[in-house]
Amino acid sequence: MDIGNMSSAYKDIYASASGANASKLEGQLKTDYSKATDEELMDACKQFEAYFLEQVFKGMMKTIPKSDNDSSNSTMLDFFKDEMIQEIAADSTEQNSLGIAQMLYEQMKRNYGLDADSLE
Repeated sequence: MDIGNMSSAYKDIYASASGANASKLEGQLKTDYSKATDEELMDACKQFEAYFLEQVFKGMMKTIPKSDNDSSNSTMLDFFKDEMIQEIAADSTEQNSLGIAQMLYEQMKRNYGLDADSLE
């Protein structure tokens, strides 16, 4: 198998995986959460925080100088680096490290009138 063709195939897979994550989040953000359960609302907030952290980490990675050795498997390295960043972002969100999801959750509950104070 030609290495150039293999690299091209991995680039296509990598591009489609990146687009799928963004599309999934976009679809969730367009959902009407006025009748959502607390779990659904918190899950959406955690996904947003994880995506936000992922973008921050990727921005940080861009500041690291790349070596002059551009190998044919750099696409695979980029893919696994992105997978690692996604996992770190998801783990950070689950540990409530930043609290963005909690703040967003509380704000969305107020906006949708789902908090206990507004129901009384």
